[in-house]
Amino acid sequence: MADTLTEINENTKMARETALFGQYDTSLVYYQGVIQQIQKYLSAIKDPDRRRKWMQARDMIVSECDQVKEICDTLASFKSNPRPSAYNSYDNQEIGSPFGDYARNDYSRHEEPTRDPDVWPPPTPVEHRPGPNYRGGARQPARKPEPARNRAAPSRAGPGDRRGPSQPSGRGRQPAPGQKDNKKKGDDGEKKFDPTGYDKDLVENLERDIVQKNPNVSWDSIADLVEAKALLKEAVILPLVIPDFFKGIRRPWKGVLMVGPPGTGKTMLAKAVATECGTTFFNVSSSTLTSKYHGESEKLVRILFEMARFYAPSTIFIDEIDSIGSKRGGGQEHEASRRVKSELLTQMDGVTATQSTDEEGENKIVMVLAATNFPWDLDEALRRRLEKRIYIPLPTEKGREDLLKINLKGVELASDVKLAEVAKKLDGYSGADITNVCRDAAMMSFRRRISGLNAEQIRMIPKEELELPPTMEDFTNAIKKVNKSVSNDDLERYKKWMEEFGST
Repeated sequence: MADTLTEINENTKMARETALFGQYDTSLVYYQGVIQQIQKYLSAIKDPDRRRKWMQARDMIVSECDQVKEICDTLASFKSNPRPSAYNSYDNQEIGSPFGDYARNDYSRHEEPTRDPDVWPPPTPVEHRPGPNYRGGARQPARKPEPARNRAAPSRAGPGDRRGPSQPSGRGRQPAPGQKDNKKKGDDGEKKFDPTGYDKDLVENLERDIVQKNPNVSWDSIADLVEAKALLKEAVILPLVIPDFFKGIRRPWKGVLMVGPPGTGKTMLAKAVATECGTTFFNVSSSTLTSKYHGESEKLVRILFEMARFYAPSTIFIDEIDSIGSKRGGGQEHEASRRVKSELLTQMDGVTATQSTDEEGENKIVMVLAATNFPWDLDEALRRRLEKRIYIPLPTEKGREDLLKINLKGVELASDVKLAEVAKKLDGYSGADITNVCRDAAMMSFRRRISGLNAEQIRMIPKEELELPPTMEDFTNAIKKVNKSVSNDDLERYKKWMEEFGST
């Protein structure tokens, strides 16, 4: 480890010294080697504070490398255009001009006069190409050369200066008129959220962990829940289909809360809504919005909603919202948790500002979907913002039969299996419970075949003997093994809460 640090230090020193002496090609080789060494060293660092400092050092080295590379490109452009524009203008003189013959004859015979090394030549338009993508993420598109009159005079600053030789000396460039903030194109041509002004690491974590452009879950993959589907279509999908109608008092809901026992399909409904709308789907959990660093949790909440507005129309689905939106004012509540709730409430009130159209005519609607198994633990202010509160019940007998068909799709069943009778025996089972019954029943014949055999003997069994169809007896035994996960007391509690706070 010590040898690596010494080598990084020596190579960095050589890169800067060679750049100051004008050996830019050699300096570029040193810089690229240092960047690779730091990147390799970062992979072995576990301490987050130390890792952050090394990442800052790497960014500084990358910036210096980009400046040296820009100098190399500028020098290469001078070599490809040996005759400055001042001499080329003589070639356009008319024949009758007193200087025309002299310009054509004299300068064609003699070499270009030697220039004073302390005087910079006139600026030459140079195409700026992006440097190597050492830091990962989307590559910035190449910048078009600016008009010479709008560019500042080149600086003689070394590679240690933060400004490049052809960059203006101000604090930063202002966006061009009409350019939208936080908007850039990715490699695939889609718009990409610009982390400028935010913590880049936080933005990258959110995009990597929670952004799903197409959940690919259809309504047909969700059995039963006819009333819940109809309410979600009215609350979420129709405002996107006919936005002109949903204005004023008929404006879209700020948020929709799905309440019900665990395993009834609340998460699947949220993904189906996002798929049907063609929206960007933000799948948020409590771990996504929590951080051990002071103040970062509130930043994550703010960045989440800024990204949702940028990618609008979008859907923010907060699963198990009671874990981050519980009642405030309790004796066991931590100060950081209270700040996160306050930021979440503030951002949800600001979501309505996105119900408009952008310059491209797209509907900018952000819908907040939330799901919880403990609605009685929610904060009162958060419950108010989730204006539409829908109960997701246990599946009916028809719904249970449909769930059996969906789960057993592609599985060959024995001739004595009657799914309608199996559905009757599953009264009180949730959708997740029914899935477990199907999985257990499908494994029954396999367990019987491999009983008492070792791994080598199991490997020699033909595939046809392993994939035996489950029988009615297998389903009966599976139902005995898999008990329902929702009690009658739980159902009664949900019923009382919906009678008091429901909004279906």
